[in-house]
Amino acid sequence: MQNKEGLRSIMFVGTGSDVGKSVITAGFCRIFRQDGYTPAPFKAQNMSLNSYATPEGLEIGRAQAVQAEACGIPCHTDMNPVLLKPTTDKSAQLVLHGKPTGNFSAAEYFLSGSREALFTEVKQAYRRLAARHSPVVMEGAGSISELNLKHLDITNMRMAMEAGAATYLIADIDRGGVFGSCYGTMALLTADERDCIKGIIINKFRGDARLFEEGRTMLEKICRVPVIGVVPFFRDIFIEEEDAIGRQQKSKGFLTGKVNIAVVLLHRLSNFTDFHYLEQDHRVNLYYSHEPREIEKADIIILPGSKNTIEDLSALYDGGVVAAIHRAHASRKTIIGICGGYQMMGLQINDPEQVESKTGAIAGLGLLPVSTTMQANKTTRQRKFRFRNGTDICEGYEIHMGETNALEKECPLNRFVDDHNGGHNGRLADGYFLNERCWGTYLHGILDNPAVVDALLAPYTSLPGKAKDHRQFKEEQYDKLAALLRQHLDIQSIYQTLQS
Repeated sequence: MQNKEGLRSIMFVGTGSDVGKSVITAGFCRIFRQDGYTPAPFKAQNMSLNSYATPEGLEIGRAQAVQAEACGIPCHTDMNPVLLKPTTDKSAQLVLHGKPTGNFSAAEYFLSGSREALFTEVKQAYRRLAARHSPVVMEGAGSISELNLKHLDITNMRMAMEAGAATYLIADIDRGGVFGSCYGTMALLTADERDCIKGIIINKFRGDARLFEEGRTMLEKICRVPVIGVVPFFRDIFIEEEDAIGRQQKSKGFLTGKVNIAVVLLHRLSNFTDFHYLEQDHRVNLYYSHEPREIEKADIIILPGSKNTIEDLSALYDGGVVAAIHRAHASRKTIIGICGGYQMMGLQINDPEQVESKTGAIAGLGLLPVSTTMQANKTTRQRKFRFRNGTDICEGYEIHMGETNALEKECPLNRFVDDHNGGHNGRLADGYFLNERCWGTYLHGILDNPAVVDALLAPYTSLPGKAKDHRQFKEEQYDKLAALLRQHLDIQSIYQTLQS
């Protein structure tokens, strides 16, 4: 399959998970856009709790939405036709072309006869995308050398060969073992798969890259493909990651002189990118924790989204976190909830159809006079709104499977401005506002809006907010990433491969 403008697709695969595939893919999306092409990202199958709503109100992996943003185009389900959202350690919700199709155990998903049907859907999505964009910038998943899963592959080398993509292997040198991981990966490929690999990218190198010159030559000799560059480990470029919270965020604690914000570290925490912009605010020290003492010490406690709200809330009760949040609330600390966290803040969560959990109901924290009922239908929609009746038009998105209703007088946090015909399910508003120190919302991305962040921090600091808005900040990061890759990779050789 060739793109209509004659530029081959390009694919980035890995020696393992978390080697930097998503970020490097985003960087190349921006490079191709800067160079006058019309790129689009593609990941056949994504397993992630970090998702996003397309303009059509469908759901894809957040990483592909980020990559589409780097391309300067709206995201679309063809960019991520299959999304798996883990609900427990052994099961996941399958989202196909943006719509949930049910929950499946790992055995049901990987051992069923539906894999070929899924691969057909994946190929059709790729073809539609390749007809509209050039080049398609593809991303693999995990390691490409998992021998026990290769016959079930719909997203790595099988997809690379189907697309005729020039494929580049990414290895993380920071975790060690780069020679073994690269050589072992190449050795376990078939001859046809090895023919797809056009080069190796060494990622996350610390120190002077000249010290790796001999290693680079040795790696090229044993793997029989060129090393097209060594990308340094960086801390000054902020790209939303796919599905991981960095160790540094987990380990950070209370810091004097800052507004301390604790995000409750849930087992099934979803959409952690809700806090990406907040982490960059110079007034803030944000950390993730499930330790009651660390959580209670914070000025602001955020209950984030969850893919299994009832089970995560049960764990918070068992771990003493709920008691710590009640003590913090009594001390006039700020408590807010987003999506599943909003549901947790209410009086009751009911799941009569066992949409997320076999537990039929659980008592909430009782901080807000609302009650939630889980439903099989999922709400996925981008939103524009006014926060607390302010004048600024803010942006966010909904991804949830529950409906929350006020048990007393309705006191919405947000008023929608993007739909004057009753909104989704007839709703014109969102969330519940008890006071400036206690509120909840269904809107992911709400903390990407300066007006919301300034209001959240107002009780704790008089320092002015950031001048740049979130969109401008992200555009600068994509450009910085592209510049870094241009500096350290042989971009000309990549173009020669794509034009051959």
